[in-house]
Amino acid sequence: MTATDPALTSLANGWAALYLLYGRIEAHIERALQSGHDLSVREYSLLDVLSRQHDGEGGHLQMKQVADAVVLSQSATTRLVTRLEDRGLLARYLCPTDRRGIYTNVSEDGLRLLEEARPTNDAALREALDEAARNPELAPLVKAVEEVNLPLVLPRA
Repeated sequence: MTATDPALTSLANGWAALYLLYGRIEAHIERALQSGHDLSVREYSLLDVLSRQHDGEGGHLQMKQVADAVVLSQSATTRLVTRLEDRGLLARYLCPTDRRGIYTNVSEDGLRLLEEARPTNDAALREALDEAARNPELAPLVKAVEEVNLPLVLPRA
């Protein structure tokens, strides 16, 4: 295949449209969360992922799993966790069975903020998708997003 190969060009165009849709959605949600709750999309995502943890087998996430779930490097995730911990939204504690391990949980304040921000996030997502659906190039992608009905699967260790 060459750079002018129609299949390659179509693939590149599809990726460009998907990236454009993602960027528009993220920017719209970012503005809504920042103005309404002083949260970034990444902060909201981190709180959401960590709020899904449980005390059962495999219920607590290692930092690598958290980083994969919020699509950040481990170092960026650690900085984000520290920032939210400094705001009182997260708390870290030692793993009771492995003193080298550190768990991170969402604090009561963090859970409260997450629940307050969830309707804002959901409404901003809906608005961004509705706006994108008016663009003929993005409409098929919006339809695909709306039809996906998969449960969120957190990364495994």
